[in-house]
Amino acid sequence: MKAIQITHSQQLNIIEVERPQAPGPGEILLKLHYVGFCGSDINTFMGRNTMALNPVIPGHEVGAVIEAVGSDVPEGLKPGMVVTCNPYTNCGKCASCRNQRVNACQHNETLGVQRNGAMKEYITLPWEKVIPAGLLTPKVCALVEPMSVGFHAVSRAQVTDIDVVLVIGCGMVGMGAVVRSAQRGATVVAADIDDEKLSLAREMGASYTINTRTEDVHARLREMTSGFGPDVVIEAVGSSSTYQMAVDEVAFTGRVICIGYAKTEVSFQTKYFVQKELDIRGSRNAQPSDFRAVIHYLERGTCPVDRLISREVTPEEAPAAMQQWADSPGKVFRILVKF
Repeated sequence: MKAIQITHSQQLNIIEVERPQAPGPGEILLKLHYVGFCGSDINTFMGRNTMALNPVIPGHEVGAVIEAVGSDVPEGLKPGMVVTCNPYTNCGKCASCRNQRVNACQHNETLGVQRNGAMKEYITLPWEKVIPAGLLTPKVCALVEPMSVGFHAVSRAQVTDIDVVLVIGCGMVGMGAVVRSAQRGATVVAADIDDEKLSLAREMGASYTINTRTEDVHARLREMTSGFGPDVVIEAVGSSSTYQMAVDEVAFTGRVICIGYAKTEVSFQTKYFVQKELDIRGSRNAQPSDFRAVIHYLERGTCPVDRLISREVTPEEAPAAMQQWADSPGKVFRILVKF
């Protein structure tokens, strides 16, 4: 069967791999319809993702249909159902798993990163990782996982309706954080360097936007918050400057939530950690409840999904699409590969 493979030297190839056999006990065979390229894939392509196999079959943003089920699979999972998947593993033994925060398992292997992923025609998964998608189409299902990462960050921030939340970075993960913060009643400020993304952030729940390339971020935030600064800052970019911005701009006793992986060392004025008595929290992957919340949101039909999908390509068109994304990264939300 057909699959896509990425190397760390800006090569993306169409390869042939063996099709999975009938699912075994506790397994489900999925027919992939849509799989999304994500930020980790572009970093792998550019040689910047040190966590990824080389080469690797990418893909953990899945829209699929159940092809067949093995024995010992719950009756609620049947052939023909539209599903997505939880692409993370957990060992059940590390400190994170012991604390029931399996999304942050010390030994996690995400599909398409630490192990070969779902960007192929069929894949077999344990039934526990298959998530029924309700009324969603397979195409929309491919948006669930990245948005769930943003939803999880909002949970980590314990956002409430009295908070001002600054979301730095309006890619798919950041958009998830915008949506979830707005759902919780917070006043949301979206920050990015792209006006088109900022316009979409308003449509998805942001009350204010800041173009960090053309506007004075500090002055705008002080104006919006009566001089206090935002109660919560969610960093969804992963650069030195945005990490510093998060710590500098958050209010005293505020919460900083870190999603993005910075590619270089970051220098902080650590006095702010103490003077502001900050809560600085990492946010990794997502919990099953976050997946369910995103599916519930998307089922309402209010999300402008067509604007979140930058391109839909065939496997044969994927190499050119990935190169174009590498050449102009700021203009892409999601590229979906249709199998």
